[in-house]
Amino acid sequence: MKLSLLTKAIFTIAFLFLTENNIFAQTKYQKDFYEFWSDINKHYAYLESQNIDWNKVKEIYSAQAEKVTNDNEFIQLLEDTLNELYNGHSSLSINLNTSNRLIPSWSDIRIEKDQNKYLIKDLRKGFGADLAGLKIGMQVTLFNGVSIDEQLKSFLPQFTDYHSPKMYQYALDMLFAGTHDKKRVITVVENGERKTFEPVSYANRNELLYYKVINENTGYVKINNSLGNNNLIGEFDKALDSLISNKNLILDLTETPSGGNSTVARAIMGRFVNKVLPYQIHEFDEKDYDTKRHWVEYVSPRKKTYKGNVYILVGHWTGSMGEGIAIGFDALDRATVIGTPMAGLLGAISNFRLTETKIGFQFPTERLYHINGIPREDFIPKILCKNVEETLEKAKEVAF
Repeated sequence: MKLSLLTKAIFTIAFLFLTENNIFAQTKYQKDFYEFWSDINKHYAYLESQNIDWNKVKEIYSAQAEKVTNDNEFIQLLEDTLNELYNGHSSLSINLNTSNRLIPSWSDIRIEKDQNKYLIKDLRKGFGADLAGLKIGMQVTLFNGVSIDEQLKSFLPQFTDYHSPKMYQYALDMLFAGTHDKKRVITVVENGERKTFEPVSYANRNELLYYKVINENTGYVKINNSLGNNNLIGEFDKALDSLISNKNLILDLTETPSGGNSTVARAIMGRFVNKVLPYQIHEFDEKDYDTKRHWVEYVSPRKKTYKGNVYILVGHWTGSMGEGIAIGFDALDRATVIGTPMAGLLGAISNFRLTETKIGFQFPTERLYHINGIPREDFIPKILCKNVEETLEKAKEVAF
């Protein structure tokens, strides 16, 4: 039976009325959740390469957004949603006392699953876990008195039943970074004996960098998580000028987890080249037009050029711009990179802000590549090591 034009018009008006009333009936948290989801859906650069079912994420968390009644519940919901991206380069600009500490900036221990055991594979030198007496190779059995497997579920993506090694590693890193409101209690078994440690979470060091002459041939510069501070440029120039006559230079980036900016990165690399050279490729999706934008970033010479041998030290706490400098030196063919795989933080981030709650957040909107086309997060050092201790030993072998 065909509907008359009048009947069709009545149905259309009724539908529009119900739709508009449904929109107006949404809470501010529902509105902001859909904005949050939509911003990531449109601009996140890695949904496809990470095989993230973002529509499934919407289905799961929009139902939870309907039940949110206050800001704290909403912040927790957004944090849970970001776990679906399983990478430390996405975060909120606000946190709760119960929030997890950000990784890798606030992590100090690398735990990996080896068959059915959880083993300490690396430690951040001079930070809580290291200072508490934990050692590489120890088997970890409990975190805060609870089994590890059970607690990982809080951080594993919910959009899939299959969890990859990268997802599990993200969950492990998040778990052992701990939350702001609780002490961490780590239980291990060593030589058959059960031991308990309570590492304190330390903030970053105040000094921008540290440098010294190791011997008559080798200088050493360590950057202390300050790649986002433009004052580092002047401090680095002073350090390099004092070491410029050394045959070898070790540039230690093992303590740069929080990233930085490309101005500082270009300034550092500019002291090691005598002509303009490419160091990194960017890729950005123009989803509205189904096109991609690519561009190459370059380094220009500045001040007096260091001409000796350069060795870059990297590790699990080399993140974002530290990773960019490492692949940059490799692309410039000006250094040998020594260390473990790096933090693997994805891309270049952009900042966003929700309309109703004014909560800020950030996530990667550009993919980054080595000049040879390898994704930055997949770069492997030329001299591959298992942990920071081995990295320092290898540096001594090749540079001293």
